[in-house]
Amino acid sequence: MTRWFRSYWAEEDTWFYFEADADGWVTRQAELQGALEKPVAAASSTEWKAAQQAGTLADYEATYGATAEMPVHEWDAHEPQDLTAEQFETVWLTARATCQARARARSTHRA
Repeated sequence: MTRWFRSYWAEEDTWFYFEADADGWVTRQAELQGALEKPVAAASSTEWKAAQQAGTLADYEATYGATAEMPVHEWDAHEPQDLTAEQFETVWLTARATCQARARARSTHRA
């Protein structure tokens, strides 16, 4: 069963939003940082693996970040708060759009 939750890490002033599969592995992850909850990552493990195989991992991570590479039980110490699928999806879509816009702005500045 898929699980959605968020966890706050004070030392990074970041909310981590997770979608985890039945085995506890992160399938999608979004990160919001600071008081304004600025989106800084929105990564998919499926996309990350595909980028790794294609040799484009650096570009993928520069745009979307990376997902955690450990089961979600590791976040129990960070007092996870359960989310609905809809709550996660709202954050995911916003963070994803922000990451894509930032990548477009970077490529425009390089051209």
